[in-house]
This record gives sequence, structure tokens and C-alpha cells, in this order.
Amino acid sequence: MVHQGDVMFQMDRKPFQASLDAARAEFAQQKARLDTAQANLNRVRPLVAKNALSQKDLDDSVGQQQAAAAALEQARANVTSAQLNLGYTTITAPVTGLSSFAKKQDGSYIDASNSLLTYVAKLDPMWINFSLSENEMLNLRSQTANGTLKLPQVGKLEADIVLADGSTYPYTGRIAFADASLSDKTGTYLIRAEVPNPKGSLRPGQFVRIKLRGADRSNAIAVPQNAVIQGPRGAFVWTVDKDNKAQQRSIETGEWNGNDWVVSSGLHAGDRVVVDNTLRLMPGAPVNPHVVQAPAKAADAGGAASGAASGAAANGDNGANGGNATASNGGSNGAVSGGKMASSASGSTQLYFRSGSASLDVQSASALAAVAQRLAASPDARVVVSGYTDSTGSAAQNDRLAHARADTVRSALIVAGVQDARIDMRKPARVVATDPADKSRRVDVTLSPAAGG
Repeated sequence: MVHQGDVMFQMDRKPFQASLDAARAEFAQQKARLDTAQANLNRVRPLVAKNALSQKDLDDSVGQQQAAAAALEQARANVTSAQLNLGYTTITAPVTGLSSFAKKQDGSYIDASNSLLTYVAKLDPMWINFSLSENEMLNLRSQTANGTLKLPQVGKLEADIVLADGSTYPYTGRIAFADASLSDKTGTYLIRAEVPNPKGSLRPGQFVRIKLRGADRSNAIAVPQNAVIQGPRGAFVWTVDKDNKAQQRSIETGEWNGNDWVVSSGLHAGDRVVVDNTLRLMPGAPVNPHVVQAPAKAADAGGAASGAASGAAANGDNGANGGNATASNGGSNGAVSGGKMASSASGSTQLYFRSGSASLDVQSASALAAVAQRLAASPDARVVVSGYTDSTGSAAQNDRLAHARADTVRSALIVAGVQDARIDMRKPARVVATDPADKSRRVDVTLSPAAGG
């Protein structure tokens, strides 16, 4: 820890001290010339008034005095410049903060191209920069315009910080800055949160997750993340109809609310959603449902749609409160479990990449974050990542693409807080003729043994 003004580096002062001495000598010389010119002018003026000297003699004396005064000012500026250069040889801490290591050793030559010696990080407060894509920003504006989402006043939007290990940072930040323009390099809007850091537990360069609080969403529907399944045609859930039979329902998901997905379409208040044993279900299969209570804390969950839980509770007597708003059963709060099925679902998640791409879309990244949360709830569980290679085209290129996709999934899991030791990478399997055409774009993420959902 260094304090503002502490001396950190000292450059060789001798050449700069010599330049300052020379500038001071030049200043003294020019001052003497000005004194001489001024004295000469003082003698010439009365003589010209008595016509003892010509007007030209007076003009010459005035010009010499003015030239000497200008030369003195230039010499004064040279002294100031030399003093500044000498002062730069003593390098002090610009702010109070934590210093990095010295990037140069004693005797190193420094010039404009390699002038970085170290950096000092001001730890309190900390700035956390994150971005919203253009689509997310347009969607946010659309929801705000139609009244679906109500944002707080400027400066009232709060930010909860989630660390890499899944723990929540004890101090709440606030949105302090939002860029006015879209970045032409990344296609995103820069947003900055400012958060107190009195103990210095946050460090520069650290990656965290941001959950925004303060927005209000009325009449929202949310389901637990483990109830949402990603298929080749998009997200879907299993519902239980009035005859207690399983039905597959396609949905569109929005953002997270705590451990829940906010559902933008596909479900209605009162629908019963299966949250356990989903891999054992088939359309029309009989289900013996068991209604489970929604967690009491779900209504306080943060996120960009933190008002979703309270909005669902406002639906009336037939609505459920908390995050499981779509899992009501005759006014009861909760979600539907598979009942008599022997074991919990294995938690397999299928991710589909775009053709020729190894980049995750937002929905797949969100699904991996849900996998990370289930792993956090089951310390003994592991996750198996396995991809597929296409049997057509270049075998080497297809193999590289399959490995790149699996590595992308692995990196996303690590960023979400999963320890690398808990991730098992399997060799990509080859797609055969009887497999679906889109299987070559798939990566399977399976929990083994099954993690709780």
C-alpha cells in the first residue's frame, strides 16, 4: 500500500540538474542585458527631449530594451521547463492505493516507448465495467416504453456483486455511468457500477457478476431454472394438465430472477410446471404430482427483473408468490415434482452452436450458469462435457471445431464458478447417418452423479 506523494522511483538527476543550471545562467545573463538596455533608454529619453539626440536614437534604445525584455521572458520559460524536467525525475504515487511490481530495474533506460514503471490501483471505491448488447438495450427500451418494466430514477439502480466462488459481495453498488453511444468495435453499451471497497477485497482485473436491483416488472411469470430444458427448437418445460398427464410446452425466456427464469411467453398463471425428473417424461405420460413450496426468499431475488417476484404475487388469490409464480396449483404456492419417479433427473443440458461457430449465445450461457448453480448445491457432483464431430467434410476441421466448442463450454463453466477439477472433458463422438443433422452442432453437459435441482 502506498500513499499519495510517496516516492516510488528516482531517475538520474545529474543531466537534468545541469540543464536547470544552464537555464538559470542564461536567465541571469538576459536580465543583465535588460538592465543595461533599460539604463541606456533612461539616459536617451531626456536628451531627445532637449534635441541633443535624434528620434532615431530613441527608437533604437526602445527596441533594444524591448528585445532584452523578450529574451528575459524566454530565459524565464527555459528555467521553468528545466525545473519541470528535473521534478519528473522523482516519481511519486499519484493516488493512495495498492502498487503493482516494478517493471524496470536499477540502471534501466526509459524513453517514451517503454515508460511504464508500475501502476497504482485506487481500491476504494471500485469501478465495475460491464456491457449490454444492442439487442438487450433495445429490448430494455421497448419494455420500458410499453410499461412492462419500470426503471427507478437516475442513480437509484443498485448492483449486487457476485464473486467467482458464488458468494455475494457485502456492499451494494450503484450505476454511476452509462455510455451515450454504441461501441463500433464490440457492438455493446458500456455501463459502470461504483461500489464501496473499504477492505480492499475487490482487486483490479477481477471478474465478477452483476445483478441489478431496483427495476419493477408487474404480472411476471417465473419458473425455476432447472425446469427449463434447452432443445434443438428452443426452450421448453414440462407441464401437468388437468388429467395429471405430462405435456411439453415451448416457452420464451427473458432474464434471470434469482434462481428462476422470467418467462416472456408460453405459460400462464396457474400452469403446473414439472421441476424434477424431467428426463423421464414423455408427452402424455401419467404423473403423480407433488406440489412443493416455493422458497420464501425468491421474492427478494435480485437481477435486472427484480420486480418479477412481487409482480407475480400481485396476481390475486389464484397466483403464486415468489419465483415459482407459474407453478401454482389451485392457489397453492410451489412447483410440481415428479412424485413416484425413482430418482432425480441427471441434469443433462444440450447446447446447440451456430454452424461453423464455437461461440455461445446468451441462452446457452445462461443455461451453463444454471448448471453451475446446481453444482454448487451438490459438492460431490461432477460435470461431463462431450461434443460431436460431423462425418461430412474435413475430418480434421470438424474435430477442431468440436474441441473448440467443448473448450468454450468448459471456459464458461469456470467463469460461472465451477472448479476445473470438477469438469470431465470427453472426446467428441462422431455423428452417424442415423443421427439428426443438427447433432454435429451439439455439446452435451451432464451432471454425474445427479446434482440437486
